[in-house]
Amino acid sequence: MKQVSFWLKAARSQVLPVMILPVLLGSAAAFAWDNSFHIGLFFLTLLGATSAHLFSNMINDLWDFRNGVDEKASQSDHAISTNSGLLPSGAVSEKHFARVTWFFLAIAFVSGLALAFIRGLELLLFALVGGLIAYFYVAPPLKFGYRGKGYSELAIFLAFGVLPVMGTYFVMTTSLSFHSFLASIPIGLLTTLILYNHHFLHWQADKEAGKRTLVVLWGEKRGLVFSKLLTASAYLSIVILSLFEPYPLYTIIALITVVPLVNVYNSLEDTNEATKYGVLMGASLKATIRTGLILILCLVIQGIF
Repeated sequence: MKQVSFWLKAARSQVLPVMILPVLLGSAAAFAWDNSFHIGLFFLTLLGATSAHLFSNMINDLWDFRNGVDEKASQSDHAISTNSGLLPSGAVSEKHFARVTWFFLAIAFVSGLALAFIRGLELLLFALVGGLIAYFYVAPPLKFGYRGKGYSELAIFLAFGVLPVMGTYFVMTTSLSFHSFLASIPIGLLTTLILYNHHFLHWQADKEAGKRTLVVLWGEKRGLVFSKLLTASAYLSIVILSLFEPYPLYTIIALITVVPLVNVYNSLEDTNEATKYGVLMGASLKATIRTGLILILCLVIQGIF
């Protein structure tokens, strides 16, 4: 059990809800719109998706360590590291860490292959795109998470919104649906918000290490403005998609989850300590989980009635 606990910490499993929720959402959409749900396929999809997420977390830690981002964050008085910290501390060797990282990818690959064999080869495209995003987010030669220009935000929107929701919907129904793409927008934007806000925790260390996130490019004040715009876009999408499909009208109740997040924004100045951004990231995570659960519940209710 200690080994399992150790590697779950290494893979930052505490943020798994951001991948579990899109899988649940895609399943709920299939149930609501097509009266289709397959319990075995659901768990196989969940296994593949969560394994891919754990791989993504660990490969990011591995390359951030190799690129010196962890070292810069640990040396800075103005940064909070968001990695597991196991590699910089020497708690595990880089070689052993890499082996476990690729083990998670193997589980995701086998799960995806099985689903493609059972439900359709189209799923291989979802798996391939997701795998490439996970690896090249910080790995050379692309390292698009280091390049700014919104590449990393777009990648997260796809990997934690569009791909898992549409992919899970396809697993349940064997069909691609524009409605499933629309349904993925709120959760995709909110998950992107988590990723974006976490850059504030160590943006100065990122700058020193050559990691050019949008926060690094724009600076703290302008970066906060975009964070608020991203929040507004996510909740506006809920309103629009509730009024005009694919969500039922009562899904608008999800707007209540923004209140604690707005309160945190109101407590921030143009410049802030990293600890205050820790509160913002926590509020972003809670808002995403609560919103996701409401979206799922509303679809389930729609399917029942």
